[in-house]
This record gives sequence, C-alpha cells and structure tokens, in this order.
Amino acid sequence: MVRAVWAVLRMVSCQGAAVVKSNVPGTSRAAAPWTRPPPASRALSSEARRLQSAVRMPEITTDHLDEKQVQLLAEMCILIDENDQKVGADTKKNCHLNSNIDKGLLHRAFSVFIFNSEEKLLLQQRSDAKITFPGCFTNTCCSHPLHTDSELEEKDAIGVRRAAQRRLEAELGIPVEQVTPDEMTYLTRIHYKAQSDGVWGEHEIDYILFMQKDVELSPDPNEIKSHCYVSKEELKEMLEKAKRKELEITPWFSLIAETFLFKWWDNLHNLKQFMDHDSIHRM
Repeated sequence: MVRAVWAVLRMVSCQGAAVVKSNVPGTSRAAAPWTRPPPASRALSSEARRLQSAVRMPEITTDHLDEKQVQLLAEMCILIDENDQKVGADTKKNCHLNSNIDKGLLHRAFSVFIFNSEEKLLLQQRSDAKITFPGCFTNTCCSHPLHTDSELEEKDAIGVRRAAQRRLEAELGIPVEQVTPDEMTYLTRIHYKAQSDGVWGEHEIDYILFMQKDVELSPDPNEIKSHCYVSKEELKEMLEKAKRKELEITPWFSLIAETFLFKWWDNLHNLKQFMDHDSIHRM
C-alpha cells in the first residue's frame, strides 16, 4: 500500500513539472527537450545578436540622396591592402563610409586626365547629386574599377583602363571607340584619404591615366554639373581661387596638381620617363 501511494505521488509530481519519464524499466532520466532551449528562446537570442550588431554599426540612411546615385552604391569595388594587393570586394557604399575608412578599408580607383590637341586639360565639375564632394571641380574622370573579371585583370593595369573607358562614356558621354584602353598611358599610383563630410569619404589607391585626344562630349547632368578645358595658367588661377575658398576642388585633384601634374603636363609627348608602376605615392 505504501509503495502504491509513493508511486502515485511520483507520477503527480512529474506531471506537474511537465517532465516526460522513460517507459523503459529502471530508467528515470528527464527526456531530451530539457537539454536545449525552446525555439522562442533561440529566436530571442538571435534578435539580441541582431540588435547588438546594429549598435556597433548604425544604419546609414540614404533617403535624402539622389536616387540614381544611391543605386550606384550597390556596385562592388575592389578591396586592397596598402600594397595594392586584392583582398576582397565590398559595396561602393561601404567603401565610402568614414566609419569603415577609419578602420582601414581601402579600395582601388583611377583618375583620368584628357588633354585636347591644344594641350588643354578637360575638367569636370561634379554634380550636386554626387554623394562625395558634390559641386567640386576635378580632373576629367575619377571612379573605380569594379569587382568583375574584365576589370580585375591587372597586367599593365588593363582592368583599370577598361573601367576608365566605361566611366568616360557614362559620365561624359565620350564614345568608347574614342577612348580605348590602348590609348591611355598608365603613369603611377597615389594613395590618399579624405573626408567629404561627417558620413562619407574616400580612401583609395588611385591609378593615374593620361591621354591626349580631341573627343566628343555629351555629359550626364546627374554626374557632371559643368565642364571646361583649361590651360596651365587657367588651372593655376583656379587653384589659387580654391585656396581663397572661391571655388572647391576635390582633394585628390588638388594633391596631384600640387605635386606631379604640371611636370607631366610639360611632357605630354614624352611621358614614358615618368612611368613608375612600382611605387605607390603616399599623399
């Protein structure tokens, strides 16, 4: 009788605790459901991790930015180390956030300088829709090779030159047959970093490409606010105006103009002496 009452009490106790006992004689272990949290707990844990991640990297809103330029932020740039060795890929957006740049994120880029038959340099003024350095004057074209097979190819910087051809058409409307990669002279590379505002900036190893040719222009107003050809003296005057805050010039163009540009410009027909594919000039 005592044993029967004890058995009933044990059964009630186990049912109250929602424990399932084994039917195998002589076993009394709790069943497996007690060894891991229920799905709801796992979902809460996942949500906690997501919230922690959001705190570490707050979402950057692009609602106030130009729609077409925002679409371009999804393009995949080529990530590199400080020796210009490929290390991966990331979106144009992530590559241009100061929060990532401050952590060392670096990508590959190029700057094109086109001179006409009068040896005047073609400049553009970036449109007000641009996310970095809107409204600033700069060299003919500045952009990025993409993480695609054709633009990743590194021999003789052919991938970068193909990217330049693509962007010269996209920004300035220059027919691709007028700016073939073979006509571009790859001079050297510069490494620079600059903030555009509190959110966006640049951190690039920039391939310098020169070309002398008369080309047809049909600029995209979403990319370019204005354009002009300038002589050396006219550019020097613009640089002085920029120092007086009368106009704005992009930081990479300013750095190049203050160091190498005029020496190269003086030797447009003898640029081979300045070709240096081994150095990366830290600016």
